[in-house]
Amino acid sequence: MNHYETVFILNPVLSEEQIKETVKKYEEILVSKGAKMISKENWGLKKLAYAIQHKKSGFYHLFEYTVAGEAINELEIEFRRDERVMRYLTVALDKHAIAWAEKRRNRNKKNCISYVINRTTSKRKKRGRY
Repeated sequence: MNHYETVFILNPVLSEEQIKETVKKYEEILVSKGAKMISKENWGLKKLAYAIQHKKSGFYHLFEYTVAGEAINELEIEFRRDERVMRYLTVALDKHAIAWAEKRRNRNKKNCISYVINRTTSKRKKRGRY
């Protein structure tokens, strides 16, 4: 079982429900092939460096998982068939990339927690409770 990371960009005209459905579809494809999902990240709507299919933005998603190499071909065939996917990239992670991904996940958790704490305290300050 190798460690992989896949980033894919979804069409910006999709609704929130269609995006969730698409992400779930690809997660189910991986899990059905025996993948163990390590991390899923929704990076949200981002501006593209150049237009793809006449679109200047897209919804970015990242999957980090372990799976046998044969499952990657099947996943990428599904990406090619789906109109909702504008671009995708799958890379095999070496030991250094795995360590970096772990640091990124921990940093994102800390940032998320500190954002919630800062947001809560700033509301209290505005209301004069602090």
